[in-house]
Amino acid sequence: MGGPNLEVFKFGMYILFPIGIMYYFGTNLDGKFTVPDFWPKEGQTHKIPFEREEIKKELERLKAKNLEMKRLREQQASR
Repeated sequence: MGGPNLEVFKFGMYILFPIGIMYYFGTNLDGKFTVPDFWPKEGQTHKIPFEREEIKKELERLKAKNLEMKRLREQQASR
């Protein structure tokens, strides 16, 4: 059917194909697969409060925001 040359070719493909794939995906990963500005900068993220006063201020801000949203929902529902 195929002969020894076909078997040598198939064996070479079985060996070289995975090695080629590993070489392609394993070298220069930063240049091939990075997305610029994917992660937000330090100033663009939320700052987690650690001090007691900061936590109280943040809770008050969230409560005021929730009350405002509730008031807006009630206004829309009454229309």
